[in-house]
Amino acid sequence: MTLQPEIMKSVEQLGYRVTVGDVAAQAGLNVNLAQQGLLALASDAAGHLQVAESGEIVYLFPQDFRTILRNKYWKLRLKETWDKIWKVLFYLIRISFGIILIASIILMVIAIAVIIIGINSSKEGNDRDSSGSRGGGFGGGGIFFLPNFSNLFLIFSPDYRYQRYGYSSSSRSQTSKPSSDLNFLEAIFSFLFGDGDPNYNLEERRWQAIGTVIRNNKGSIVAEQVAPYLDNINQSNRETEDYILPVLTRFNGTPEVSPEGEIIYYFPELQVTVQEQTQKSLASYLREKLYRFSEASSSQIMLGIGLGALNFILALVLGSFLKSPELVAQFGGFIAFINSIYWVLLGYAIAFLGVPLIRYFWVQGKNSKIEDRNKQRQERNKLLEEKDKTLKQKLAYARQFATQKLITESDITYTTEKDVIEQEIEQSDRIDQEWQRRLDSEQ
Repeated sequence: MTLQPEIMKSVEQLGYRVTVGDVAAQAGLNVNLAQQGLLALASDAAGHLQVAESGEIVYLFPQDFRTILRNKYWKLRLKETWDKIWKVLFYLIRISFGIILIASIILMVIAIAVIIIGINSSKEGNDRDSSGSRGGGFGGGGIFFLPNFSNLFLIFSPDYRYQRYGYSSSSRSQTSKPSSDLNFLEAIFSFLFGDGDPNYNLEERRWQAIGTVIRNNKGSIVAEQVAPYLDNINQSNRETEDYILPVLTRFNGTPEVSPEGEIIYYFPELQVTVQEQTQKSLASYLREKLYRFSEASSSQIMLGIGLGALNFILALVLGSFLKSPELVAQFGGFIAFINSIYWVLLGYAIAFLGVPLIRYFWVQGKNSKIEDRNKQRQERNKLLEEKDKTLKQKLAYARQFATQKLITESDITYTTEKDVIEQEIEQSDRIDQEWQRRLDSEQ
């Protein structure tokens, strides 16, 4: 069984009784794929077919069809289990980068402290042996200068500006932005890699919008009505309207030429429904969402930059110590281990600051292209709203083909829910009742 989540979701949203056109328009699916998917779903989920007098088919599904599928197919159960496991695994992956950052800082701080204490202890012993001689290579009196990293960390902390100038928490509460929903470890991942493509479902949104446009116009449209939702429009195909061919292919559309030579398009399958169709609200054009650098709050981003800078500086300081093989050999053990993974620590420190920097410029470039596409779609919508004389004539002609074929229970002549003989008896009874009503009305 090939699972099609879009079809199952559409069936649930439409009340478990649907036509091919209902599902194709709701999910933005190719009409033929929607038909095949409904047939497969009806076969696997104990669905039923209802045939109207006009030959149209209605698909009826039990409300617990997901449970039926789950009990029937181990693959579906396995997929649902894996989805739950993957959520946990992906969360662990997300927080791991923050954990590695903290672990890296702690390891390097400990290593630097061990080396400094060891050097100072060694010098004190040498000073006592030389009877107060001030000779040595690291300066007199056993004093070694180490930068004050706490001040550096404070500079990059979110509250540094307020602490430095003595602002109170109440004075900044008026200007602070809402905090992020992400915790610290999640914010680190967001700072590094962002939060995914905001337009991951762009094609789904596009075809759902076009399906809604067709349904709102009762299955008959002009090309200009779907132009604000398409991207394959250029100067060469604008006049010939070739850009609408993917729409015709997807929804089985048919062109019709008006007496004035203008072309309109109608979609018979999308005109058949089991529910009274009302105008659905719809954006005037397909608007792509801009990329955000990170969903983390500004304070979390600054904290991430501060920790990254601290990690990088610690890596440089540690590297200056580890340049001496004699020093590493003298301490051995833990310092030898740190020396063996030093390039990993340094590489992570560089990547932690380099990846977000590169991604920042990449996001700017992507957003610039998205804004250009949004502007082009918006311009096409303005042309539609202006409605020149030619467009008005096309819209008027298109309305001649606009219709809605509503299939009710009384239109059903056959259903797989009941035995054929039982249905023939019911059909005969309905005919007799209809004749009786006519006779009564004549009298």
